[in-house]
Amino acid sequence: MRSLLLSVALLSVSTSAALAEFSDGKVVLGVMGDQSGVVADVGGPGSIVAARMAVAGFGGTVDGTPIEIVTADHQNKPDIASSIAREWFDRRGVDAIVDLPHSGVVFGLIPLATDKKRSLLISGAASTDITGRYCSPYVTHWTDDTYALARGTAASLLDQGQKSWFFLTADYSFGHDLEGVAQQVVDERGGKVVGSARHPLGTADFSTLLVRARSSSAEVIALASAGADTVNAIKQAGQFGIARSGQKLAALHAFVTDINSIGLETAQNLIISTGFYWNDNDATRAFARRFFATHGRMPTREQAGVYVSVLHYLKAARAAHSDDAASVNDQMRQLPVDRFGREAHIQANGRVTYEIGVYRVKTPAESKEPWDFYARTATVPASAAFRPASASGCSSQAARAQ
Repeated sequence: MRSLLLSVALLSVSTSAALAEFSDGKVVLGVMGDQSGVVADVGGPGSIVAARMAVAGFGGTVDGTPIEIVTADHQNKPDIASSIAREWFDRRGVDAIVDLPHSGVVFGLIPLATDKKRSLLISGAASTDITGRYCSPYVTHWTDDTYALARGTAASLLDQGQKSWFFLTADYSFGHDLEGVAQQVVDERGGKVVGSARHPLGTADFSTLLVRARSSSAEVIALASAGADTVNAIKQAGQFGIARSGQKLAALHAFVTDINSIGLETAQNLIISTGFYWNDNDATRAFARRFFATHGRMPTREQAGVYVSVLHYLKAARAAHSDDAASVNDQMRQLPVDRFGREAHIQANGRVTYEIGVYRVKTPAESKEPWDFYARTATVPASAAFRPASASGCSSQAARAQ
């Protein structure tokens, strides 16, 4: 009897010690994104659904320690995001913030999270600087960045013999980054940029720019933009008969929800790159159909990134027996990442690397069901799609948790 009591006592002490390694006796995840603005379609409420699906799929606890989710709308404003994050870190016990569209928001949160030793799991913003000059040991980047998107599309089309290019570029840093990376690939592979035109963010009328692009006789017209600018340009390119003239239209940054809003009649034969498409394999389809049952739309790459990042964070917390950010981020970088049955890895600078698919948007006749939009035309391996950590501009000191 004394032996049994001693064993129970030791087990209780061991269990209490393990639970004590989780601050506040729980793991708290904050889903912060654009819940009602210009990019709510690609993240927004769907990112909250994805995070909750990941927690449920993990079992709702980390070895008995409960997992809590809190949510907020940062309204795409860095000052609002920083205020929310500070409140979450100081008073709500949030261990990690996920989603995070808008690079300006992310750049404001990285020094705060680093100072507070909390984790950021980024699936919305796309700047390469996140794991470059602004890298942090507490930050990981889970979805396609401007380098991967532009390089994947450009390399694939150049391999198909499309050598002459014209860029329609949104006139701010994001658009410039997309154009710059794509132009570098064009130059490296013996192609030629025959023209370019820049437009302000929020341009409604692309007619003059599209006339210039069509008149250039470029084999590829590349849209270095995002959101409403890309959607408007694609719609108006359809009206101008760009594709029927034999020129290829390539969107360097587009989401499956964009194609859904445009429609296949207009978007058909558009070329895009993405690291996630819901209809790629059995694992993506299984996740997507569960997501659709709750959200009523197929998941975007941002929402898929939230799902994968939360699952991996929880696996790392279980391996570390802790929610200590340094320990969890160390485990995150050591453990292989499961991206819907395909293995990915996290570089020392926090960049998650995986293969990128290049797709052609199907014609209406090719589509077999709702949301059946893409046909894969090429695959870019992870080693070619993403910059090596050594070339990212991230210092070894910044990439190492203290």
